[in-house]
Amino acid sequence: METMSNSFLMEESVGRLMRKYAIPCIISLLVGALYNIVDQIFIANATYLGSYGNAANTVVFPLTVIALAIAVMVGDGCCAFVSLSLGKNKPQDAGKSMGNSILLTLLFGVVLCVIYLVFSRQIITMFGGTVNEETFRHSKEYFFWISLGIPFYMFGQAMNPVIRADGSPKYAMISTLAGAVINIILDPIFIFAFRWGMMGAAVATVIGQVVTAVLAVWYLVHTKTVRLGKSDFRLDGEIVRRTLVLGICSFLSQISLVAAMAAINNMIRQYGAMDTIFGQAQYAQIPMAVVGIVMKFFQIVISIVVGMAAGCIPIVGYNMGAGLNMRVKEIFTKLLAAETVVGAAAFIIVEFFPAQLIGIFGAANESVYYTDFAVRAFRIYLCMVIFACVNKAAFIFLQAMGKAMASTMLSMVREIVFGVGFALILPRFYGLDGVLYSMPVSDILTFIVSAVIIAITYRQLSK
Repeated sequence: METMSNSFLMEESVGRLMRKYAIPCIISLLVGALYNIVDQIFIANATYLGSYGNAANTVVFPLTVIALAIAVMVGDGCCAFVSLSLGKNKPQDAGKSMGNSILLTLLFGVVLCVIYLVFSRQIITMFGGTVNEETFRHSKEYFFWISLGIPFYMFGQAMNPVIRADGSPKYAMISTLAGAVINIILDPIFIFAFRWGMMGAAVATVIGQVVTAVLAVWYLVHTKTVRLGKSDFRLDGEIVRRTLVLGICSFLSQISLVAAMAAINNMIRQYGAMDTIFGQAQYAQIPMAVVGIVMKFFQIVISIVVGMAAGCIPIVGYNMGAGLNMRVKEIFTKLLAAETVVGAAAFIIVEFFPAQLIGIFGAANESVYYTDFAVRAFRIYLCMVIFACVNKAAFIFLQAMGKAMASTMLSMVREIVFGVGFALILPRFYGLDGVLYSMPVSDILTFIVSAVIIAITYRQLSK
């Protein structure tokens, strides 16, 4: 196996490196998020689908996040491991991690696809798809076609950070962007021209994912920093373990989000049925559709936040491996400041322009109850979005430093203890609004813990 030097990661200015790596990473994640969001926008504006299609999209969304969780565990873990290995001048370990990660992603993708196809009815029911008959029908149709594309989706998402670790953040961005552009082009053709409904939205998405996966395969044959050999594709238990440990935070942050979404969807179904308005059959799908839209906007914000932090993983890992602690501290300071600015901008949008946001998702075709609940949902659910951004940056930065345990614990506390806990408890006292309150309460409490961890990290880096 041959390697090229990545020493520029400890020589170029921190600001320039952060821009070079973070911007393509942000665009890649935004584009990845747009797959589901674009589907939802076109579905919402198709009068024959409307809020029923939106609700179905919300039901299936967590199931794509499960696939993403596994993919980023492998991909981000490999990215961190490769960067740390190159910083320590151990290129042979970097190559083994890349080869093993490719094999793991292919295996996980096929297994998850089979599970989804075999247990589709049970899975859809678990995530609230039985809110009414029409929503269930749309969910089942959408989920079937999305499941067929799971192996391609996981491969493209997992290889994206691996390509960045190899020193090609722009290619990683372009490969993801190409698939998303194809999805955006095909969605209106399949949904409006062919009137394929939920199947059309899903097929357009899968075709885009196939393109991204093919481009990833092409790059892996032409890597520039780490040259892969046949021996790198032999599974090595220790390399796999160390790679997955570094990626476990990414997995838990995504999979715990799935647990929170499952809890939220079921609380919406349960307490929506008790509501004066949403207890009526023709309006039952509205709360689920609306909360799904709010989550999609939040996903856009978090894609920017995670992109900024994840883009720093190769830089932080290399400099940690080289023992340049003060340089790592400088990166952390600039990252936290940038994440705060993103959170402040998102706060202004959700608090002052919620009606405009919901208008993008077909509000003109829906009842006044749809718009009223959506405005309230945006303003309550995301009122502490600044804290959410800082929390996420802290999680990922600790992961990049090799502090997998601290990163994992923070993520678990936020998503499982607080996220799921408050989603189950607060609706008992505040009904549907309790579901909305669960998000800001969780973010406030997590920020208190994050602030302590951030202070400790600064003190350690100063030594």
